[in-house]
Amino acid sequence: MTAPADQLARVVGLLEMNRPEQALEELARLPGPVATDPHVYRLRAVALSTLDRWDEVAEVARQGLAEVGPDAELLGRLGLALRSQGAFAPAERALLDALALEPQDPWLLCQYADLCVTVGQTDKASRLLARAAELAPEHPAVYASRIQLAYAGGHDRAAERVTREFLGRYPEHPVALALHGGIAVERGRIGDAHRSFGRAVAHDPDDPDYAEAAWETRVYTHPLLLPLRPLYRLGIRMWLIAVGSIAVLNLAKLYVPALVVALAWLLYSLWSWIAPPLVRRLVRGRWRS
Repeated sequence: MTAPADQLARVVGLLEMNRPEQALEELARLPGPVATDPHVYRLRAVALSTLDRWDEVAEVARQGLAEVGPDAELLGRLGLALRSQGAFAPAERALLDALALEPQDPWLLCQYADLCVTVGQTDKASRLLARAAELAPEHPAVYASRIQLAYAGGHDRAAERVTREFLGRYPEHPVALALHGGIAVERGRIGDAHRSFGRAVAHDPDDPDYAEAAWETRVYTHPLLLPLRPLYRLGIRMWLIAVGSIAVLNLAKLYVPALVVALAWLLYSLWSWIAPPLVRRLVRGRWRS
């Protein structure tokens, strides 16, 4: 029996608005006879994937495949779930079966490319991604996979460039916002990171990773942590500058200035260890691990 079109349209709309929990609630209201419709299985797998509930994704995908037979979308979701569970060989088998049914599907090609990146087959991933980009150069999955491949190859600048392209094309896409936030954190731009993660949460409030990142960057925008911004921005270079300055002053026999710089650096380092948990306690009222 075919599922009611109006209910399925509501589910699709909820998923497009990144409301997977509500989409699952809407699917649960479907009458029993239509709950086994192929489209229902696909939508349920998509919603559960959005929530990173991989055990349930795999279960729903297998149930759907047993009920409706070979289906590219369900095989792709099964492959994604198995990869997330660390079962790489079964994940590859599921994705290859999916691509046998839909060889020109850019999302499936990207999923297989991501699996190849995960297991270190970056050359193969690059070829798969080139095919996907040729078919749909502005598909969100293509952008995300290009970024993952660039990072895997150690091409951080290229990853940042693609992230900017992704955000420029999809300024309200939660994945693009979260990736931009991550890069901002690496660059020490905590305010920019907090705004990006906050917008990602606004568009996908059910994702716990976005919420956690938004909270962490909120902590690091606290005034007590403002003196630490140079350390976050420069990282190890800040330590090298401090140690180098102390060494140069000692070589120049400027022992008192060297001692002052060393003590200042020691206090600064201690503050960088003490201040973040202190601010968490001040903001939330309890220690966080």
